[in-house]
Amino acid sequence: MKRIITVLFATGLFAIFTTGCNEEYKTYSDAEYAMFADTLATYPVLRNQEYFSVPVSSTVACDYDRTYGVEIIDKGSNAIEGQHYRLLSNTITIKAGERSTDVKVKGLYDNIEAADSLGFILKLVMPEQLQWNSLYHDRTKVVMQKSCPYDINDFTGWCVVTSLFLQDYPGAENTSIQRLIRTEKHPTEENMVILRNWLFNGYDVTIRLNPDDPAQPLVTMDDKQVLADEAVVFGQILGDNKILVTNSPLYDSYFNSCQHYVELWIKVHVENMGVNVGLVGHFYNVLEWVSDEEAGRLQREEGM
Repeated sequence: MKRIITVLFATGLFAIFTTGCNEEYKTYSDAEYAMFADTLATYPVLRNQEYFSVPVSSTVACDYDRTYGVEIIDKGSNAIEGQHYRLLSNTITIKAGERSTDVKVKGLYDNIEAADSLGFILKLVMPEQLQWNSLYHDRTKVVMQKSCPYDINDFTGWCVVTSLFLQDYPGAENTSIQRLIRTEKHPTEENMVILRNWLFNGYDVTIRLNPDDPAQPLVTMDDKQVLADEAVVFGQILGDNKILVTNSPLYDSYFNSCQHYVELWIKVHVENMGVNVGLVGHFYNVLEWVSDEEAGRLQREEGM
């Protein structure tokens, strides 16, 4: 059932049907529509964050303010208003001469769990004439993801690695797609973590965490790191006996500061004297940091 929030339309909004927008602002052959910029988007909820913004846009700018109501649709929402979030206002205004504004939402950080994926649906309340066709809805699904403070120390210590590369190329030493490894901060490089004996003993690699954008907590690897030697893994030598690895250019890799894990896509290839011999493939990996106690249990019970 819909819960209707009081709708306010400014006098200027009514003018759309009488005089329309000022000619100097028109860009879509006199057609005026308003809509959410995205029909589905995920927004990080940060500690001490005043609000996050859900963008709304119009196809034209007018010479007067336009005020629309905002409605929360219960159906399809699993976030609870007042418990997980609240709107700072039940209306939005696109100022004269502008084409955009925002619905401002306060995410209630302490009430959202690290593993939660909570969403709610917002709808613009406006005259039917301002609604575009079915491809551009007057509503959006807002998904909130808790974003904990970043601390590189959370990505050091014992780590469980699950690698699809090991599924295809276990080599002589791996009997599972999982390994228990040790990790540590790089002594000089900021935000860099050393993965000791990552997929094969004797071969360390590094990853770099980028915490600048909480909505895009990206992970990268330096180019041409050595994953293992070809003879042990492939049983033959196709290049210079080095299997090279870097982050995949096809898929982004991310880290999660709340749950202390990394989703890492890698590109694996072989070279000979600096010339590419062949692409082995792109492989998905998950790195999950665990406590000393959990690492001990895995060693005792799982033989990791």
